[in-house]
Amino acid sequence: MQNGSNGENEKATGVVTLSLDPGRSYDDYAAARAQGPVVAVSFEDGGSEGDAVALEAFLTREHLFVSHYDEVLSALVDCRFSSDRRTAMTPEQREKLPPVIEELRLLAESLLTKDPPDHTRLRKLIQPSFSPRVMDVMRPRIQKLADDLLDAVERAAEARGERAPDRRMDLISAFAYPLPVTVISDMLGIPREDRPQVKQWTENLLRADRRRAGGLDEETAAKLRQFTSYLRDLFVLKRQRPAEDMISQLLRAEEEGDKLSEDEVLSTVFILYLAGHVTTVNLIGNGAFALLQHPAELAKLKSNPCLAKGVVEETLRYWGPVDFVAARIAKENMDLGGVHIPKGEPVMVGLAAANRDPARFQNPDTYDITREGAERHVAFGKGIHLCVGAPLARVEGQIAFETLFRRFSEMRIAVPPDEVRWNKSFLRGLSELPVLF
Repeated sequence: MQNGSNGENEKATGVVTLSLDPGRSYDDYAAARAQGPVVAVSFEDGGSEGDAVALEAFLTREHLFVSHYDEVLSALVDCRFSSDRRTAMTPEQREKLPPVIEELRLLAESLLTKDPPDHTRLRKLIQPSFSPRVMDVMRPRIQKLADDLLDAVERAAEARGERAPDRRMDLISAFAYPLPVTVISDMLGIPREDRPQVKQWTENLLRADRRRAGGLDEETAAKLRQFTSYLRDLFVLKRQRPAEDMISQLLRAEEEGDKLSEDEVLSTVFILYLAGHVTTVNLIGNGAFALLQHPAELAKLKSNPCLAKGVVEETLRYWGPVDFVAARIAKENMDLGGVHIPKGEPVMVGLAAANRDPARFQNPDTYDITREGAERHVAFGKGIHLCVGAPLARVEGQIAFETLFRRFSEMRIAVPPDEVRWNKSFLRGLSELPVLF
């Protein structure tokens, strides 16, 4: 179903308007799919203070948007697309590019914006830390952390004089956030005593004021500078006293001739920290919200905890944590979905649109944790930029859903579902999920 204004817009101009309001966006993606596999879109500016970082560019021009599953898959794996906007530029054009502001250098020079061979070199250093063997070793630690967090929730409710099944918690701040952020902090080697400060520096990055020129408000820019300075100091300590954490491993690789610059180590740690918990926070929150609104599916999980794997895959398909990939740059003139894409043209890749494509998934708007083929979703991307932390997110999600609903079997949403608010962002997640348990 699409809203009337979008329908009128399509008829008049052929451009589909996409909203940053997650409550409306799936209607908009359906409208885009109805028009074709690759369509022109513009973004509606809601004028909200809470939109994501650097969305300013999305709101000031039209974009090509890939909306069908098959074409999305092609765009993600086709080596004719680049993640580096400079790849199709002449040397003269590159020289004219404005300098990247210092606070955004960690993002601009990250794994996300690299092509081979630099991307291959960086990913090779990270991949072993997320292997199936390592994930199996980590399961008991993640399970204990999940139980410890829920023990703390129960103690806090008891201190307030609350009794089951009417105890209260915000599932995001009490469980969905601290679980993955603790795991990735342990993996990276961020000292426990520093973590509250690191949280303060980074927690508002994805909700920064996008309307400031350059994409960051001053408060967020200052926190990024502080975080960068902290990491540089931490690197000094890790070089002096290396451990078996990922930061120490990256620094050793730098010193053993893999030619990682300190900026590359910084950007890699920064992205691993943010991506290592933000998407999993959204996965856990979105999945819990979906289950609590679909009692028949929740009953299936309660009767068969092994279906936690199905909850993870169906949640990633139904309400994946990332709606779209911002830009893939055509390195040459090419065609995709019958649409000509000139060299240098950026293309937005609609992950959420593909995951609701009825040509791939039967009854795609239905949440079904036993869905056959749910794992074919593209929530983590595909190809060389497949999310390196996907195995960890899956393990964390499986443990979170099984533990949460085994221990709190009477849990329910504490407010009407339509009062639960999504963050306005291309990252799909809830700011709060108040529940009774």
